[in-house]
Order: sequence, then structure tokens, then C-alpha cells
Amino acid sequence: MTKSNARRGHASGRRRPALLAAFATLAVTGVAAIPVTALATDATGHPATTLEQDFTAAADEYHVPRQMLLAVAYQESAWDAHAGQRSTDGGYGPMHLTDVTPAMMAGGDVGAAGRGDLAELAADPALHTVQAAAKLTGLSAEELRNNPSANIRGGAALLASYEKAATGTTSTDPGNWYAAVARYSQSTQRQGAAAFANRVFAAVKKGADRTTADGQRIILKADSDVHPATGQLGALHLKSAAATDTECPATVACTFVPASPSNGQVSNRPANDIRIDTIIIHDTESSYDAAIATFQTAGGGAAHYVMRSADGVVTQMVPTKDLAFHAGNYSTNMHSIGIEHEGYAAHGATWYTEAQYEATAELVKYLAVRYGIPLDRQHILGHDNVPGPMSSFVAGMHWDPGPFWDWNHFMSLLGVHTGWHGVGPVGSVITIAPRFDDNQQTVQICPSDDPTGATITCTETQQSANFVYLRTEPSDAAPLFGDQAIHSGAAGTDRINDWGSTASAGQQFVVAGQDGDWTAIWYSGSKVWFYNPHGCNTAPAHGVKVIKAAGASPVAVYGSSYPDAAEYPSGLSPSAQSPLSMYTVPADQAYVATQPPALTDDFFPSSGRVVTGSRSMYTIQYNHRVALVYSSDVTAEDALQQIDK
Repeated sequence: MTKSNARRGHASGRRRPALLAAFATLAVTGVAAIPVTALATDATGHPATTLEQDFTAAADEYHVPRQMLLAVAYQESAWDAHAGQRSTDGGYGPMHLTDVTPAMMAGGDVGAAGRGDLAELAADPALHTVQAAAKLTGLSAEELRNNPSANIRGGAALLASYEKAATGTTSTDPGNWYAAVARYSQSTQRQGAAAFANRVFAAVKKGADRTTADGQRIILKADSDVHPATGQLGALHLKSAAATDTECPATVACTFVPASPSNGQVSNRPANDIRIDTIIIHDTESSYDAAIATFQTAGGGAAHYVMRSADGVVTQMVPTKDLAFHAGNYSTNMHSIGIEHEGYAAHGATWYTEAQYEATAELVKYLAVRYGIPLDRQHILGHDNVPGPMSSFVAGMHWDPGPFWDWNHFMSLLGVHTGWHGVGPVGSVITIAPRFDDNQQTVQICPSDDPTGATITCTETQQSANFVYLRTEPSDAAPLFGDQAIHSGAAGTDRINDWGSTASAGQQFVVAGQDGDWTAIWYSGSKVWFYNPHGCNTAPAHGVKVIKAAGASPVAVYGSSYPDAAEYPSGLSPSAQSPLSMYTVPADQAYVATQPPALTDDFFPSSGRVVTGSRSMYTIQYNHRVALVYSSDVTAEDALQQIDK
């Protein structure tokens, strides 16, 4: 599937007015103005931004330690205002105040139309913190949803009310706000509430510094002297979710809810010699709860894990030893673990949360150690990087988590950093490495790309993105490359779901040419170009193997890795395997092997039988997706190491 509430850059967020105009807005909305002299500078001594003023004013009014209010908002929204838009779980503004209606549940993410308990489902207090904040502040629900200043004030009022309920006062010691912060998560489970609070206090300790989508710089100064009173959690009387059946690190709040048995297969990986060598990142295209419900329904798919957006809480749905039907490719399912993220690809960076990134990183590191999976982009793929299993399925393969998933940030949380940028001579290997925040790309989003219903007509939008566009010639005027499976000889487009004309962060390709500020790579059987002045969008790749045709004929490309028919024992029906008809590796081109060659294999769950073939296949970075070639058809050489800075 392909995400929800998050937070890393909101392209449609409007720049807020200067100080004088801001006070006019405050007067209209009923929010009290604060003297300019009290808000003259930010944490570094520079002139304070409007949001800085809002956080300071709200913290003062409700006696909340300012760093706690900032840290909660950082986890909830990365300080983005979202311009009145709501997340998929009904949250608004920097403080993620929620306002979920029965209509949202009936026709939106939950899909509960016609249920007798619809009103009861929507009555959960956790879904209506806007109303709770309205009672505490006297502001209207509309103001709290749409006005960032009011939203921050409402969040501060809520946090203060939780602190009073837990401790009887509003302490001046930030460490004494642990229970209040945990309750702000709205989690009904002890693990989820604690995980959110721990991430907030971690942000306080290490600090944070970010420029919001509307251009405002916010700084949370590091404070290592804050010591959270974790013992306060008992005052919330939360239930502990059973964790005995989960496979998660201790740092992640995790429960187990089994998926429908028909949405996967019981196995015994890797003890039965089915290797686990890949982790696939997805998004749900629905809410967290709706994704879990979908995976519990027979006849669909399921991932091993589902990550909630607001707080990084995890539901495991399939044991990692078993196959989950998540990737749209059985061979990939055999050897991978799938992680779904609440949200929508078309809204990408607007709604991915820091809590979600960090929790996923913790989970991925845990799985990597357990199964010996390298922490790199060759083994940690997006669903959009998975090959189609047959020619007829390639064009329709999913494109989540989309161009707005911040691969750079996520990989940095895994301890993987690009290093210095540059590009080398023809024949050397480069890693695609645009700087996410600086890499502004324009994409077209159409109604069919956006199941939230927010996109009414096809619209061009420019946002920070994880990819570079690929063109047929070294010129901005040249057509975008059109992948054969999608366009059949026609030019590519900037449509958000048109993965065929893009290369994304972390992918590796062989340099095929240079022309001024442009670099060419071998890609999808063609020579394509992307803008790369001084190597700003690439980094050298070391220790990789380059694959070339073994003879003068093009090499067949596959989407799966099954044994030859004659290698299946009697009584077992062989899986069919045919080359992807639109693709080949021409004899004069070279591609990067993303994994060592592995023997073909297949699995029969009724008997638990694993069939292993005698031939091996390389996985290569063929285009935006990986593909497979038989080892016997290619040669493998060490990549050139010379790189020109």
C-alpha cells in the first residue's frame, strides 16, 4: 500500500505576516497581544519570529515551561502550521489538535458508514481535543483549527490542564511534566504514552532547529539538565498492551494484532533457508486504524508492521518468520519485511512525523541486527523500488512512500550519511544524493493520486523532494525520460505517480557521460541526464559491483527469482518466470548490483517445502526500481574508484 499525520515541510503553508500585521490578526481572533519588548529575540538573540512569539506567549499564559511546549509541538508537527488543513487522523495546526466528526469516519479513512456505533466511535475524547481546548481557552473550534496562534494557545491550555490533573499544579520544573506530556499523546496504552513522552524529553535534551514550511526558523535549545519524572506515568492509570508476541526493540511501543491468515503465509524464515535481506517502506493511504482493519480483512494484503503517525506507536500484524503479502511481488515478499506508515504519498512531507521517522529507524536497526540486513538503500527500499513480477504488472506497481519521504533524514537516523558530494568519470558509480530541504521539485497531483479528496483538480505543487528528474538530453528543455512500461516511447511527465523519470536518494548508477552541469547515467536501458552542477546531487559510491552483459547480446531482465521448471520436485507445480518484455541490459551499458547473487528459490506453505534452484541471480538498480538478471548472463566487476570533486 502506499501515509498520515506528519510534519516535515508543508508546501502550501502560508507565510505569516510581519509583527504589526500579526497583532491585528490576534485582535480579530480574540487572542491577547503580547508586548513587543518581551518578545524581541529568539533563543539565539536574533529577532523573534511570529511563531516564536506565539509559543512564548502561550507558555507564559498557561505557565507551561516553554521548552516543553516547543518539544511537544516539534513531535506533533515539526512546528508547521498546515494552513488550516487537517491530517488524516483529524489533527490541526502546530499542536495537532484533533476534531474528528462521524462524517469523517463514515466516508473517510475508517469507512464506517452504516455502522450502528458510528456516533460512539466518533465520540472518543481523544478525537476531540479541539473541543477540550475550546472550553479551556474560550476560543472557537474554527480559530483553533485554522489560526496557528490560537492552536498553540489551545495546546498549551490542554498541556497545563493535564499537568494539574496529574500533579495538582503547573510546575516550573520541566521534568515534572512527564505525565502531562504522556497524556497529550492521547494514547490509551501505557507503552504508547510513554514512548511519546520519551521522545519529547529526548528532543528537550538534544535540542532541535528547523525552518518551517512557511519560512520561520524555530530553535529548541538543548537542555541536558532536564530529568523526566517517569514515575508519574502511573497517575494516568493506563492499561499495558500485551507485548509478549511482538518483535520490536524496547525503545518502541509495540502491540501485536494478527492479520488475516489469507493475507500472508506461515513460514519459518530464515531457519528454513529463506533469507530475509530487504526491508520495504510503505505508506498506508489510509488512517492507522483503517490500515489495521484492512489487514485483518481476508482477501487483501498485510505488512509485518504498521507505524502510527502521531506518536510512532507500532502494531505488528505478521511474525517476521512468516511471509506478508505487502510488496506486490511474491519473490520480494519471500525475502523482505514490510513496514507500513500511516499517511498518503501525495501529501508526503506535509504529514510524516518526526516520531514516525524515529520509531521506524529504531525498528529497522533492530531488524537489521537480527537478520544481518545491511543498513543502506540497496537493502532498505521503498515500495516504489520493488520490481513488477511480470511484464503486465510493471506499470501498475505502487509508488509509495512517494517523492516526499525524506530518505536523507531517515537514513541519517540509521547512522548512514552521504559524505561529500561529487561526480567521477564515465564508468564510475555515483549515489543519488540531493539535499532534501534544498531539492525543490515540481510535481503534478491529480484527484486519483489523492484518496483524501483534498485534490479537486490536477495541480502543480513544488515541495522538497527525494529525487532528481531524468531527461533525454542535457538540457532543461529536453523531454523527461519516459519509462517503457508506462509511456511506450512517449516522453515522461511530472505527475507524482510517474516514477519512470526519476532517480531517488540512495540509488546507485554508473556514470555514462558528462556535459557541463549535467551528468548522464545508464537507466532502464537508456542514457539519461540530470542536472548536477559540481556534483551537488551525487556522492561517490565505493565497494560496489558493476554488472555488464557477458556477451554481445542484450541481457534479459526479470522481476522475480524462481527455479527452473525442471528443478521442482514431482508433485509441486513450478512457478512461471519470463523476462520483462520491455526491458533489457544492452551490451554497451553497465548497472550496479544492489545485492550479491543469490540462488533462485520458491516456497510451498502447505508442506513448508522450500525449493532452491541451481542458478543464481543478481539484483540490480535498473531504473527507479530494482530488477534481476541471471549471473550467467553477466560479468561483475569492481566499480572505478576515481572521483573528481
